[in-house]
Amino acid sequence: MRPNIRRERIEQMVRERERVTVDALAELLGTSRETIRRDLTDLAERGRVRKIHGGATLAEPRGAPEADIEGSFQGRLLEHAEAKRAIARRAIQLFEPGDTLFVDTGTTTLLFAEELAMASGLTVITNSAAIAALAARGASNSTFLIGGEYRAESTENLGPMAIDQISQFHAIHAVLAVGSIETVGILDFDLREADVARAMITQSRSVTVLADASKFGRGGLIKVAPLEAVHRVVTESEPPQAIADALEDAGVSMIKAG
Repeated sequence: MRPNIRRERIEQMVRERERVTVDALAELLGTSRETIRRDLTDLAERGRVRKIHGGATLAEPRGAPEADIEGSFQGRLLEHAEAKRAIARRAIQLFEPGDTLFVDTGTTTLLFAEELAMASGLTVITNSAAIAALAARGASNSTFLIGGEYRAESTENLGPMAIDQISQFHAIHAVLAVGSIETVGILDFDLREADVARAMITQSRSVTVLADASKFGRGGLIKVAPLEAVHRVVTESEPPQAIADALEDAGVSMIKAG
């Protein structure tokens, strides 16, 4: 494949997925990681993509301030909203009255909380004030809000206090939003959010990950857990073959949202 054609395909993949890894590009395009890195350097210098550690993401608009690597919470609420809502509607069907759920902070779990507001008889433990407020609307739902250092933009509590409080609960399920699903496991972009997710996994029997198609191979920075720690993934689309094989090998159930 000629370099100009390969770079056009890389740019197209970045636009479609919003974030891609060097490993994923090398596998999909059948070339070496070093070649991909050179391609990304060229594209970044021309302002077509933005290089990050281990991959690339959408380019910043010229003149825009440096943004958080995952973008603002409010901005992410608008991304893939239809798919996230379909995932939330499918996920709520997996739980029944009497279940106890950890729910971490994320745009997909926030939409899942809207479904919790119409459910009943669930116990919800979350570090998100917004998710707690929605879950508490459900008939006979019990809701616990984990404390800690408050992050206003995403209405979540983080830090050592949050981790300590999570350790005082034991739940049947952990329902998690993730930054990325890779062959090596589930990953995130925020260290403190990853700590919260790990703590919830430790204190639960079963882990359900809510992830739209853009999360497959997205190139997260911080490993939360291996795939073997995940029991099921609710998504609206099939993952790339390498990730699908890794999920199957790890015994993860794939649940398709309509």
